[in-house]
Amino acid sequence: MSRLLNYFFKGLIVTAPVFITVYICYVIFTSIDSWIQLPIPGTGFVAMILIVTLIGFAAQTFAARALSTGLDALFARLPFVRLLYSSTRDLLNAFVGEQRRFDKPVIVAVGGGASVFGFLTQESLEMFGVAEAVTVYVPQSYGFAGNLVVFPVASVRRLDADSAHVMAFILSGGVTTVPER
Repeated sequence: MSRLLNYFFKGLIVTAPVFITVYICYVIFTSIDSWIQLPIPGTGFVAMILIVTLIGFAAQTFAARALSTGLDALFARLPFVRLLYSSTRDLLNAFVGEQRRFDKPVIVAVGGGASVFGFLTQESLEMFGVAEAVTVYVPQSYGFAGNLVVFPVASVRRLDADSAHVMAFILSGGVTTVPER
C-alpha cells in the first residue's frame, strides 16, 4: 500500500506543475481572447503581444516620450489614480525597466542566528532623517508579495550572485537549485 501511495505522490509531482501551468495559460489566453473577441483561439493573446511590442517600439520616439510625460502629469493630479499608476509604473520599472532596482541581492542577519535573503532598494534613508540604515525588499516564497524592511547597514551583506537566481531561490521557498559561482 505504501508503494502505491509513493507512486501516486511521484505522479502528482510530475503532473501537477504541468496541469497548473497549462490551466493558467489557458485562463490567460481565453481572457484576452474574450476581450478582443476574435474567433480563433489564441489570436487575441498574439495580437496583445504584438500591440504591446509595437507600443514599446513607438515609445522610443520623441513624440511618444512627450505623450508619456503628459500622461504622467495628468495622472499625477488625480489622487487615487496617481497612487495606482505610479506604483504600477515603478514596480514594472524595478523588474524590467531601464532602472532595474532588484539588482543588489543581500543577506541580512535578523537575530538568533537567522538570516533572510532580499534585495537592497535604498542605500540611504537620509530623506527620512534615518542615518546608517538601508531598505531591503524581502520577497515571500510562492507569491508576489513581500515586505520592505529597514535594517542597520552593519547587518546587511551583499551577495556575489545573480539577482534573477536569488529571486527564483526566494520565490521557490529555497528549493530551486542555484548555479555556483
